[in-house]
Amino acid sequence: MASCFRGPLPGRHSLLLLLLQVSLAQERAVATSLLSGYFGTKSRYEEVNQHLLQDPLSLGPPEPGYLLPSAACAPLQLRALIRHGTRFPTEKQIRKLGQLHRLLRSQEPPCAAAQQFAHWDMWYQPDMDGKLAPEGRLDMEQLAQRLAARFPGLFSPQRRFALASSSKHRCVESSAAFRKGLQLALHRQSPGRDIENEETEINDKLMRFFDHCEKFITCVEENATAMYEVDAFKQGPEMKRVLEKIAATLCIPVRELNADLVQVAFFTCSFELAVKNVNSPWCLLFNEEDAKVLEYLNDLKQYWKRGYGYDINSRSSCILFQDIFKHLDKAIAESKSSMPISSPVILQFGHAETLQPLLALMGFFKDEEPLTANNYKKQMHRKFRSGRIVPYASNLIFVLYHCDQAKTPEEEYQVQILLNEKLLPFPHSEETVSLYTDLKNYYKDILQNCHFSEECELSKTNNTSTDEL
Repeated sequence: MASCFRGPLPGRHSLLLLLLQVSLAQERAVATSLLSGYFGTKSRYEEVNQHLLQDPLSLGPPEPGYLLPSAACAPLQLRALIRHGTRFPTEKQIRKLGQLHRLLRSQEPPCAAAQQFAHWDMWYQPDMDGKLAPEGRLDMEQLAQRLAARFPGLFSPQRRFALASSSKHRCVESSAAFRKGLQLALHRQSPGRDIENEETEINDKLMRFFDHCEKFITCVEENATAMYEVDAFKQGPEMKRVLEKIAATLCIPVRELNADLVQVAFFTCSFELAVKNVNSPWCLLFNEEDAKVLEYLNDLKQYWKRGYGYDINSRSSCILFQDIFKHLDKAIAESKSSMPISSPVILQFGHAETLQPLLALMGFFKDEEPLTANNYKKQMHRKFRSGRIVPYASNLIFVLYHCDQAKTPEEEYQVQILLNEKLLPFPHSEETVSLYTDLKNYYKDILQNCHFSEECELSKTNNTSTDEL
């Protein structure tokens, strides 16, 4: 009888090895899928827009109230603040990972669990240092094409695009990748337009306002006591349980591990997924409960350093907030004078640290109680989850509409805000559209009284305490 196999039958040993490899791959895939929603600021953009996993150019399911009816209202201006795309780890993270990897390789003899990490290829190099990964370029190219499809009236070959970026390499590269994606979208309409070679202005004053705020730098960034809640959580019972579990799994004394090393192992799982789209063996170290604890640790840092923890975190962003409204005001003035809009599309590329303070300034994702080291369980359903707010390629978009069928002058100009391409209800109304006059009135105090130079000036006593924050 002829054999069904064209080649020799696999031996029992090789068959078992193959089955073991398949089983391990399945385990890793399951582990990664359980963890991927808890990576905080190291999260893939697809975690907040799952439909992109199937089709990266999909605009997703339609949302109620989205967008304003084009027959009655036409978009007049779009202002997009965009976090850079997926990046490599920073040099500091790579050093810590190298430290952990050497620790596991030094075991004699290594236990089975530690052995697979000792043999893992440490391919990250210090010179990668937070640079934009190839996947990050795709993030930007595809975002550009989706925005062009969502707002065809604004993203047209005849329009002017104003682009600005942080000076950081990953942001400049993100801007270039976005322009490439926009070129692809516009080429279908007008092959002659060359957006790829248009200049991007470097503007750290707006995109890295935190670097120019002396009070923030002194009282938060460089103040060892400012991250008290973060440090306390690292020593708390939740992190202690995770540390003991990981140490036992890797057969190393718990004294040789700390929260930073465990967190870098967790983030390596996230980087392998985001950068290489692989299910890393590092993911097998953690279960979903571990992931929730490590997410909270990351969120605590974001909360106290970039969010609601100290007023200066958000108040330092008033310079960016006021610039947004300055251009909205200008567009309305030009519209009322029947002039062409001088800046119909403004695209700015920055960081999670650009977006998070601005969202806090505007009152989004604010919990009733602050995040602290001892209320982990109480905050299980918190609004402030950085991975949902500022994953890689996150974007905050202001869209100004002109409604020519308005019944009153106030109704003529209306605004919507999108976060990560989804409508964001306004804090003052819980509605997804606002009259521009209502929005300006709600934020009147910030627009009139938040002066960057005054907010960021240190008191004459040069007090570095967080008490005054």
